[in-house]
Amino acid sequence: MVFSSLIFCTIFLPVCLLFYYGIPKMTFCGAQRKIIVSNYILLGFSLLFYAFGGVKYLLLIGAVILINWTAGFLCSASRHGIVVRRIGLIFAILCDLGALFFFKYFNLFIAVIENIFFGGKLSLGEKISGIFSGVGTGALGIGEIVLPVGISFFTFQALSYVIDVYSDNAEIQSNLFYFALYIVCFPQLIAGPIIHYKDVAGQLTDRVVSSSGFAEGIKRFCFGLGKKVLIANTLAVIVDRIWQTDLSDLDATTAWLGAICYTFQIYYDFSGYSDMAIGLGKMFGFDFKENFNHPYRSESIREFWRRWHISLSSWFRDYVYIPLGGSRCSLKKTCGNIFLVFLLTGIWHGANFTFLVWGLVYGLLLIFERLWFGKILEKNPIKFLNRILIFIIVTILWVVFRANTIMDAGIYISRMFAGGIKLLNLFNYLSGISVIAILFAMLCAGFVQAHMSVKAVKGNALVCLAILVLSLIFMVNGTYNPFIYYQF
Repeated sequence: MVFSSLIFCTIFLPVCLLFYYGIPKMTFCGAQRKIIVSNYILLGFSLLFYAFGGVKYLLLIGAVILINWTAGFLCSASRHGIVVRRIGLIFAILCDLGALFFFKYFNLFIAVIENIFFGGKLSLGEKISGIFSGVGTGALGIGEIVLPVGISFFTFQALSYVIDVYSDNAEIQSNLFYFALYIVCFPQLIAGPIIHYKDVAGQLTDRVVSSSGFAEGIKRFCFGLGKKVLIANTLAVIVDRIWQTDLSDLDATTAWLGAICYTFQIYYDFSGYSDMAIGLGKMFGFDFKENFNHPYRSESIREFWRRWHISLSSWFRDYVYIPLGGSRCSLKKTCGNIFLVFLLTGIWHGANFTFLVWGLVYGLLLIFERLWFGKILEKNPIKFLNRILIFIIVTILWVVFRANTIMDAGIYISRMFAGGIKLLNLFNYLSGISVIAILFAMLCAGFVQAHMSVKAVKGNALVCLAILVLSLIFMVNGTYNPFIYYQF
């Protein structure tokens, strides 16, 4: 179940809010007791929400909760010495990353083994193609492992808690159920933003939802829903149609259309979901940090990664880049740290060599920018040209991200620059609605602020209602509801 589904918007969320606010009031108890009751209700609905992705995976997320909650006690400086603390930290890291790598990369690992050692009569070219596409021969007879939804997010959140406790940057959470709520709270469970425990620890035990805060949450949710349903889903139809054709026959006009549409689709898909998550958090009294800040306005690759998926970038900065020395060490070591961080970023996104290449190229670009090109961008008086350049680079790299294989990415990019201009081919993919979606995508990505004040919430009540109604109409009329193109 995703936020942009009818069952969530019309059944799950209204019932959850009714229970969350109704039952505590019926208890006639104090404010602290009401928070406790509210937490248990929210925890129950969060587990139910996750069960829609597979009841059996409740055992997995339950194991993650128990392991990291226990590891938190082992890592506490007030309870144990350095040896026990290190054991607890290593234990949590091995369990969390072990689960993540098993579910995300086991299928790719088996495909590589089958192609290399059990390729049979396959030619060298077919073996290489099978390896890079992640398609095995089936020689080992091992069934495909299904990826549990949201595993990349809740394992990273669990790790942030253990690492913060180990570093004495957060207090241990003695209440297992409160810790479980931190991990499985459904607004940010399956697609982020990645929440650091120290940022919400106080909110687990003491939070107040005002009428203005609740209204702001509704507005943020509606805008996020509109981003996802009205813009991202509309653009996704164009992108899918283009990628389903013979890529070698694409003309440059169509190839650039598909690349630009996907660039906006993935932004509105992901940022829309983050807006909905932040809005839902406000409805339940939580303040989650922003996850996107108009990344396509960036004037450098470095700035792009400060604006794109901020919670992921800050996670790698706080728990990988800075512990390795960050930029406080030699230039050579700093470049190595950057390269490692983006290698891990590519690996984190999915079990495909396209993600790996995508991350590695960004790492190399950031090193290149730090060593030389960044100074040119800073000195350029026409900053708009910087934006155009960065947007083109990002768009080309999104092609790599979207492609099924490295070979497909290479073919597609080659058609973008050598496919010839055929403007009339645009009419094969564009409709009135899609043109409107593209125009709104370009305008909103560059000029509309993401955060809405309480005053703006009240002033735009009719706009929010219109977006909500229009989104629901789109959801009723169409079953097409993709969630990006990779599974977390």
